[in-house]
Amino acid sequence: LMALRLSVIKSCRSSASSFSSFHRYSILRSFSSRENRRQRFKFGVPSGKLESTRMSTPPRPTARPNQDTAIQEAEDAQLAKTLEKDEMDADMKEASEVFQSLFSTRKPKDAGAGFSSAAKSVVRGTLAGAVSLVAQPIAGAQQEGVPGFFKGLATGVASAVALPVTGIAVGAYQVARGVGNTAEAIKSSRQGMQWDQGKREWIYYYLDKEKEEVEKEERELKAKLTGNDATSTASITERKVKDREYYDLLGVSTNATAGEIKKAYYKAARQCHPDKNPDDPEAAAKFQTLGHAYQILSNDQTRATYDKNGKPNTEGNSEELASEIDPYVFFAVMFGSSLVEPYIGELWIASTADTVMKDAMNQQQQETEMSQEEFAAEMTSRAHASEEAKLKQRKREVKCAFNLRDRIEPYTTGSMTLEEFEKGCREEAEKIVVGSFGATFATTIGLTLQLEATEFLGFQNSFFGVEGHAARAKKSANSLSNNMKILGAGITAARAGRKVYKEVDATTKKLAEKTERSAIQTGPDGQVKGSEEQMNAEQAKIAAEKLEETLPAILDFAWAINVRDISKTLKCVCKKLFVDAAVDVEMREKRAEAIRTLGTQFLDVGKEHGGQVIKAQDTSEIKARAEVAVMTTMAKAQGQEMSESDAEELIKQAKTMAEMQQAKEQEGKM
Repeated sequence: LMALRLSVIKSCRSSASSFSSFHRYSILRSFSSRENRRQRFKFGVPSGKLESTRMSTPPRPTARPNQDTAIQEAEDAQLAKTLEKDEMDADMKEASEVFQSLFSTRKPKDAGAGFSSAAKSVVRGTLAGAVSLVAQPIAGAQQEGVPGFFKGLATGVASAVALPVTGIAVGAYQVARGVGNTAEAIKSSRQGMQWDQGKREWIYYYLDKEKEEVEKEERELKAKLTGNDATSTASITERKVKDREYYDLLGVSTNATAGEIKKAYYKAARQCHPDKNPDDPEAAAKFQTLGHAYQILSNDQTRATYDKNGKPNTEGNSEELASEIDPYVFFAVMFGSSLVEPYIGELWIASTADTVMKDAMNQQQQETEMSQEEFAAEMTSRAHASEEAKLKQRKREVKCAFNLRDRIEPYTTGSMTLEEFEKGCREEAEKIVVGSFGATFATTIGLTLQLEATEFLGFQNSFFGVEGHAARAKKSANSLSNNMKILGAGITAARAGRKVYKEVDATTKKLAEKTERSAIQTGPDGQVKGSEEQMNAEQAKIAAEKLEETLPAILDFAWAINVRDISKTLKCVCKKLFVDAAVDVEMREKRAEAIRTLGTQFLDVGKEHGGQVIKAQDTSEIKARAEVAVMTTMAKAQGQEMSESDAEELIKQAKTMAEMQQAKEQEGKM
């Protein structure tokens, strides 16, 4: 294998051989002078400054010529051996990296995984050989001309043969490993063990243990992002910030942790709540200011912005308005997902919107030139972004798993009969479908839960897992259908946006031509009374009207993404409950039965209310929802809470007012 690894990178290193020889010669030359080495070692002087130092050093007794030459040759020989060893180690390290990147050599789970790994290795080896056959002659010709071309051609031909052969050899090795691991896989699977993709080994999974791991990783990640120890309280030395008014308002240190800020806010909010201070006319304003301070400091991104830039100008500042919009609250109001949140958690689209908003704020803050320290901090923050997103999704799945486990616990523990459990599930589903998108939520959740539970029970109890394979096939078909819906909705939304852009552009050109053709009237004072401002107002109005026409298409696209996200999340949630080693196999099967019952009731009620098809909504209703969603997020930023029923009532009122306004405008035109 080592010979194969070295042959893989031989072609890559051939073009750098001349540089390596020159590099070794330069190092030997820099150490060739015995006097140079002695002076630099004794006085710690860099080699470039040695000549200026020699004049000030005391004279030294010189050794005999033969002895001096022997010592120098011995030291040079030892240095050459060291350099050769280092180069060999570098070659082996590089060979290992290239080998691992080209060929799949990880431990396969079973025979199926072994064949899959083998196929990847063969394909990658063949492609790499073909690329080398083309690239090596070109690289050689650029470096050495015609001789280099033929050298590169020879190297390329050798690589074109060696790489596919290596891929075949590695593939055969992986197949043999996979076949050998199959018996262990069958035995471990029957014992309820799970295959850990990261560790590449069979383990027992525990839901409670994963929760502890997620909480630990979350604390560690937050410590990395904030630069503080997650387990310690605020340090004695205050962190320097541009403005500390919000910290003083909450009575906390600038180094306060998120938990300390939250605790201080609740304590201060109870003291200055308007209901407890009826005689203070400024109590409401103080309470709103306190809520705004907590909203800023409780979010890592807005807190970092506040620490760096202080309080922004609040008059007409749209950037501050955007920073106070909580995407999670916004989409919860848009889709009415509070009743189903225990099952699906925070929607992926909300997390994505939150990330996009944070990135936009970062770009605005980084318009000025950054120092090296700020640049390094930004690179570190971006490096943690992917890790944070993965941890957030993992936390979401664990939280939903605990919620689902608690929901089915009355049935699994025997404190509730099957009939009582079915009745409770149906009543819950009927409450969910009352919401604007409730039927779609109930149908999506119900179908996913039913299929996941049926698949698990089918493999556990049916003959040769026939029912499990049937459920898996149905799952694959449903997943394909969801992906096609996303594709179709995305194309429709893109077409609608492109159409609006063209219409707005054409309208703008017509207005500009009309303005140029119209006679510009001037008054006695010579001031222009033209219609430039009027044209801008008309252009903005037309653009807004055209954009409103695309709202249904955009909402359909968002819903298609939500359906896929919910299905994917619930799949992981169910798996955690079905493989939890904290309970025996019998209890896991009972969990699956309860989840299948819950899914069946949700699916039936959802279908009864038309949940199979996303309910089309007109533009006025979408606008009303968006306006109320923004109002709700702003109210929360000021420390106020709004229930879902209040939000739905406001949406109805906003829609009614919009329809009345539209009717008046039509009457005026007539």
